[in-house]
Amino acid sequence: MPEASPPSLRQRLQQAWLRRGVTAWLLWPLSLLMRGIVAVRRACYRAGLLRSDHPGVPVIVVGNVVAGGAGKTPTVIAVVQHLQARGLHPGVISRGYGRVGPACAEVAPDSPAKAVGDEPLLMRRATGAPVFVAARRIDAARALRTRHPRTDVIVCDDGLQHLALRRDIEICVFDERGTGNGFLLPAGPLREPWPRQVDLVLNTSGAGGVSPSTAGFTAPRALADHAVRADGSRIPLEKLRGGTLRALAGIARPQAFFDMLKARGLSLTTTEFLPDHYDFSDWRRPADDPSELVCTEKDALKLWTTHPDAWAVPLVLTPEPGFFSALDQRLDAKLSSPNGHQTS
Repeated sequence: MPEASPPSLRQRLQQAWLRRGVTAWLLWPLSLLMRGIVAVRRACYRAGLLRSDHPGVPVIVVGNVVAGGAGKTPTVIAVVQHLQARGLHPGVISRGYGRVGPACAEVAPDSPAKAVGDEPLLMRRATGAPVFVAARRIDAARALRTRHPRTDVIVCDDGLQHLALRRDIEICVFDERGTGNGFLLPAGPLREPWPRQVDLVLNTSGAGGVSPSTAGFTAPRALADHAVRADGSRIPLEKLRGGTLRALAGIARPQAFFDMLKARGLSLTTTEFLPDHYDFSDWRRPADDPSELVCTEKDALKLWTTHPDAWAVPLVLTPEPGFFSALDQRLDAKLSSPNGHQTS
């Protein structure tokens, strides 16, 4: 029988957010308070009582309205790679969740994940585009344009609720959970009420998992056909079948990663749930454990510092062609009109 570490309190709460059970209804009064805070905050930005700024080139925000991972990072990577293929010079800005300190910094390919955040580091390595992190995304955008003046489009990672940054295009990402039970935090997964106006909706669960309330374009997520180690060596994923495997995941929804591994025919001897953005600095393989380590790309950036033999399995996101056509149509209008950006 495979061994598994128990899900955390946060992960159990995420399960409660999928239906309107006892836990959700007990927390529902608090969600009304959350709804009020969101409405007042947005009204203050619209009235000019709180300041929002635009960096001067078109801004594409990729985010979601549900708590937990829905595929934002692979969406940012796919968007940046598409823009690069068009001949544009995109840059990425991010808060850099989980990093040490709020200072504005550029992400280098060899930056420590602890200093810049695991997701910004993954985006930098995957795209080669300049990536800046800062507590205030407008600071990151200004630093990006100063250091890389050819930048003609900025892609903002996870900034849908960051209204201090004005944006031109909003992409809202959903996975198979949709909007869950439809309640706002803490009774449900919503950060703000849905539906609300956005430019594009992208469902990373594929056509079969799209909820009518989140209908839009699809971008199925799947594991790559290979796994990679810290030294760059690769093996076909099928080579790991039949082996003794310890699967680790320090992401928002570890079970989703484990299920994808199993769907590819891998038998997991051990599955270990770890907190999202876990830094792995104090994680050690049990002394008597001969298992091969298998993890996500994001986790590998930190795990490889002490366990370079761990196998990272990349995640591949493939948006339908219509998504990029719709994005291009909106972006071209902004590129031809320097003052055409919207206010949040």
